[in-house]
Amino acid sequence: MTAQPETPPVPSQLSPHRAVRTDLPGRYGPVAALHAPASATCPDLGATALLVPGYTGSKEDFAPLIDPISDAGIEVFAIDLPGQYESPGPVAEAEYRPAPLGAALAELVEKLASEGRTVLLLGHSYGGLVARGAVLAGAPIAGLTLLSSGPAELPVGERRTALDVGESMLRQQGMAAAQRVRESLDAASPQWARQPRAVKALFRDRFLRSSPSALLGMADGLRYEPDLVPTLARALRTAGVPCLVVCGEDDDAWPVGRQRDMAERLDADFAVLPGAKHNPNIENPEALLATLLPTWRAWLSS
Repeated sequence: MTAQPETPPVPSQLSPHRAVRTDLPGRYGPVAALHAPASATCPDLGATALLVPGYTGSKEDFAPLIDPISDAGIEVFAIDLPGQYESPGPVAEAEYRPAPLGAALAELVEKLASEGRTVLLLGHSYGGLVARGAVLAGAPIAGLTLLSSGPAELPVGERRTALDVGESMLRQQGMAAAQRVRESLDAASPQWARQPRAVKALFRDRFLRSSPSALLGMADGLRYEPDLVPTLARALRTAGVPCLVVCGEDDDAWPVGRQRDMAERLDADFAVLPGAKHNPNIENPEALLATLLPTWRAWLSS
């Protein structure tokens, strides 16, 4: 009987990788990170990719990307933002808006740069707004990638409505109640039903271990962040820093057209990835890597 080929594992936050759990210095305490050095099997490009997650996310969201980026000769640090999962954060909700978090991220970039690293900064969703804040705070980077992120606050839609409902629940009944509501809403999704039990457990654990102030403050950032694209464009142009905007073809947070317009205003490269919604890093990491790695190589070679 002919053996059937094994089905490749579905990418997830628990995809296997070679990174080790470490801590980086941060304004509010240690910044939890997954670290993978550039692979010794290929030429070291002398660069470090710093990967920043979105709202309710964590460093694990980049698990499918870590080994391929390392194999391309680029060191990787994927982090939890302050207040997320395993990174401590400030008490005040206002400190979780993109500008103050961006300033804290800029300090981390400066530390990495002071050690001789050339930093490629990637921010996903809310992490993109924070990465923008880091650039505006003077972070010394060699390139900026905005992944499934937008020019300003979330537009009216299901995601923004969920933030409004979630805030009320969180303030009145606490984290555990808010998590139960999240899971009851997720249960109606066929995609959620297909998630392995271990991935669901990670989602639950990282939400409950995150700071309530972080969840509330970041939610405010997603609802009230102004359009700072002209300011960012000037900062990138002055520093000579290239930019890439990339999103899934069915992004249900910021519309694709709005992200394309942002790319044009930033004079940035723009890519739309097939078979992906708001999380190409999980939904189609191969297509994302096929865009990221050639772009990053071109930036580094120039």
